[in-house]
Amino acid sequence: MKKVNGLILALICTLFSAASFGQKVFTDCSAAFLNSKIVVDSYTDQGKCLLSSRATGELTVCTVNLSPTESKAVDKIAFKIAIRDKDTKTVLLYSNENFKQVAIERVLAKCKKGDHIMLLTLDNKYAMPHNEILVQ
Repeated sequence: MKKVNGLILALICTLFSAASFGQKVFTDCSAAFLNSKIVVDSYTDQGKCLLSSRATGELTVCTVNLSPTESKAVDKIAFKIAIRDKDTKTVLLYSNENFKQVAIERVLAKCKKGDHIMLLTLDNKYAMPHNEILVQ
C-alpha cells in the first residue's frame, strides 16, 4: 500500500511540475525534406511520404513554413532515424547519432522495399505528423 501511495504522489508531483512550468508541446510544425523538397505529398491528414529505394541526396528534418502554394524549409532540427522492417514490423534504431542531415543513400543501404524510415524529433516542441517514409 505504501508503494501505491508513493507512486500516486510521484505522479501528482510530476503532473503539478509540468503544469507549473507551463511547458507547451508541439508548437512548431516540422517535416522531412530531401534536397530541400518536402517529402510528404500533402501536409494534411491524408499525406503520404514515399521515397524510391534509389533516391539520392541529403535528408533533413526542418521546421516548415506552410502556405497554400508551397511548403518551405526554415530551420534544420536534430533527429534520430529508425527503420521498421516490412516483414516483422520490428523497429530498429539506425544509429545512436543525432542528425541534422544525412545522405539518404546511407540510410537506404540498410532498407529494403516496403520498409519504413522513421524519423524521431528530439524536442517535444516540434510536431511531425508525417514521420514515416515508405521505401518503394
